[in-house]
Amino acid sequence: MAAQPGGSVPTPAARRPAPAWSGWLGTAVRLGLAVVWGWAGLAKVSDPAEAAQAVRAYEILPEALVKPIGYGLPFLELALALLLLAGLGVRLVAAVSALLLLVFIAGISSAWARGISIDCGCFGGGGHVDESRTEYLQEILRDTGFLVLAGWLLWRPRTRLSADGWLAS
Repeated sequence: MAAQPGGSVPTPAARRPAPAWSGWLGTAVRLGLAVVWGWAGLAKVSDPAEAAQAVRAYEILPEALVKPIGYGLPFLELALALLLLAGLGVRLVAAVSALLLLVFIAGISSAWARGISIDCGCFGGGGHVDESRTEYLQEILRDTGFLVLAGWLLWRPRTRLSADGWLAS
């Protein structure tokens, strides 16, 4: 930017404020993603051995990491759900959500590409299944949809009825 007379640099144009409906849409997105993470975490937390088996079925991680990830993942998902439900740290939680969803999409894609027949274990269960029971494309599309929700919250983290909003005021 060129300096104005007097040596000051002009400030960039002010960003347009978000439309009024954006906060309510963001709230719906935030709560929807909270339901997804809560459902996924609750489905796995009651049977950590089954969650570890689902992680093992991908045949990606060394065995030493299977149990820690299988046992810990449900608690991470529940923490994301609670933070989104409260609306606390929305942008950070959306970023972690997006990263986790990208890992899930990569894992499912990898299993599909390598010809491994598994149930993703995203909402409980998981492990090896008959080839006719795989649903890789649907799982990838579903997780891509959730990734779009996380992306919305990265772009517009300010939502209604949120702890972030309450703390900012």
